[in-house]
Amino acid sequence: MGLAKRPYDLRHAGISFRLHSGVDPAECARRAGHTIHVLFKHYAKFLDGVQEQANRLIEQSMEEWNRVSRGAGPAR
Repeated sequence: MGLAKRPYDLRHAGISFRLHSGVDPAECARRAGHTIHVLFKHYAKFLDGVQEQANRLIEQSMEEWNRVSRGAGPAR
């Protein structure tokens, strides 16, 4: 059995994987040859889990910002 029933299935899986991995939606759209509108229309369900990941990244950046602004230097 092949990797997918149709070549489009592999393309869809690749776009979905990139979105779920946290790749910027604008970059995903560019690589897929889509507009942002088309990307969100067909792939928005794959962005559901990334809110928690985004919140963690923001929190880490805020902690680093606070540490550096207090003169502690960057984390190592």
